[in-house]
Amino acid sequence: MPRTAGTVPRGPFAVVPTPDDAVRRSAVQPWEESTRPTGPAPDPEHMYTAHDQATGQHLIDVHDALRSELAQIYDLIEQVGAGTIDVGSARSDINTMTMRQNKWTLGTYCESYCRMVTTHHTLEDRGMFPGLRHADPRLNPVIDRLEQEHHVIRDVLENVDRALVAFVAAADGMPELRAGVDALSDALLSHLAYEERELIEPLARLGIG
Repeated sequence: MPRTAGTVPRGPFAVVPTPDDAVRRSAVQPWEESTRPTGPAPDPEHMYTAHDQATGQHLIDVHDALRSELAQIYDLIEQVGAGTIDVGSARSDINTMTMRQNKWTLGTYCESYCRMVTTHHTLEDRGMFPGLRHADPRLNPVIDRLEQEHHVIRDVLENVDRALVAFVAAADGMPELRAGVDALSDALLSHLAYEERELIEPLARLGIG
């Protein structure tokens, strides 16, 4: 669209949500994905400013940080299990991550990541979601489902924490730990992709920061 004096340039929505790669590590899935609601289809005539589109991109950037940290945790657990690195090296690597803590023990070394995910979801539940509900009630079924999934993921995170404690206490705790992290990977990555698919355009269209 040509720019004229005193106007802000606008264009079609160009932010691309992260697709769900459909890779599942666990045989037990946390929810039935086919029952997820979908929001209203975007208006093809609606044009967006760069600022509008940056709002949707910011959500993806936050999610990418969660994905990156999850991949690192998963890789370190696998290396410890395979014996390619020892626990001390794993703890050293984890301490270089953005979610490090001053006091870190093997039994709780995913605690900070779990807290980061929980904090992100709490901010959405208390801030972003109410704004979206008020601005476009047609999104309510999607937001209801996202909030339900937040509760499920919280339970999955608690299971991982228990598995970590058990791993330290028992020589045969690795299968339970692997299963817990597999379940976390499936639930979180699926959820993030769904949330982006449904919300990045409404965030831009409605001006919800």
